[in-house]
Amino acid sequence: MIIGLAHYLGVAAILFTIGVFGIFVNRKNVIVILMSIELILLAVNINLVAFSAYLHDVVGQIYALFVLTVAAAEAAVGLAILVTFFRNRGDIAVDDASVMRG
Repeated sequence: MIIGLAHYLGVAAILFTIGVFGIFVNRKNVIVILMSIELILLAVNINLVAFSAYLHDVVGQIYALFVLTVAAAEAAVGLAILVTFFRNRGDIAVDDASVMRG
């Protein structure tokens, strides 16, 4: 059995769906929402690399590196906000995020 483009696109579609459901189903926990966003970005990266390999072009892999950079920055900023929010409130409920207005 040869793993082709359709297999990679199927895995990416499953990851993207899990990420979207993770955001919509769980609106209480900020950490789960951040992990769901990371799953969505991972699905995008799989698509970029799969199409890059399929078309024999390196541009998709370069874009995937940029997406990884943005995901790392998003995770760092998101966790910094979570730590600050936890220190001020004592819990990480999304419903209380409107209290953090500056």
